[in-house]
Amino acid sequence: MYSKIALSIGGSDSGGGAGIQADLRTFMALKVHGCSVITCITAQNSIEVTCVQPVEKNTLLNQLDTLFADFVIDALKTGMLLNERIINDTASKLNTYKITKIIDPVMVTRTGSKLLEDSAINAYKKLLLPIADLVTPNIYEANLLSGLAIRSKEDIENSARKIIGLGAKAVLIKGGGLTDMKGKDFFLDLNGRKEWLFNNFINTKNTHGSGCTLSAAICGYKALGFDLFDSIQKAKLFVEKSLDNSYKIGSGPGPLGHH
Repeated sequence: MYSKIALSIGGSDSGGGAGIQADLRTFMALKVHGCSVITCITAQNSIEVTCVQPVEKNTLLNQLDTLFADFVIDALKTGMLLNERIINDTASKLNTYKITKIIDPVMVTRTGSKLLEDSAINAYKKLLLPIADLVTPNIYEANLLSGLAIRSKEDIENSARKIIGLGAKAVLIKGGGLTDMKGKDFFLDLNGRKEWLFNNFINTKNTHGSGCTLSAAICGYKALGFDLFDSIQKAKLFVEKSLDNSYKIGSGPGPLGHH
């Protein structure tokens, strides 16, 4: 029990619903030991983000170096990287790690709010996609990475091909941002394997942190030794159950019940 270690590199959500907090809850639910590298500190609740403070370069790099000096980490994921400097610093280290890397390009919320600076988009394409074993964008993020306006199922498939063309080994585009695509995600890998994945749509407004939870669960299952596609399928089921157990704690969307 807890013999495997997963790492989340991302932002702290003071409200506890998304970011590092959601990732650590996910790892714990999967009985994987979770480590964290904080890239930025946010002041947020269920309705707004009032402050985002990136950590200094030496703080970021020291967190990574200290963890890898002592632990054998089995898989890692990235979340909120905020700006070009943080992406550069993170990528310089990730290049040297020979473990599964799940890149969750936290750029835009499902409701369309941007979560990173404009100059960071090119840094994502240039530095992170080529070292990604899997990229897990939502519709808006896939739009930014591929340069395609996504309005249909065909657009999602074309966007996935573009993202693979930028160097990622595999991509999972989450369809939840389109009304008729809820519960439907598209997978494509470097070898041309393509699959539409369907899950039950859980009708709840308490979805805060669902994207973080999905990528963390994929990372956790990879750490446990499952192959990538199995990890994705298991992770989607985990998110479905967690949405079914979601709860309300503020006046906005509540968090998932990691279960």
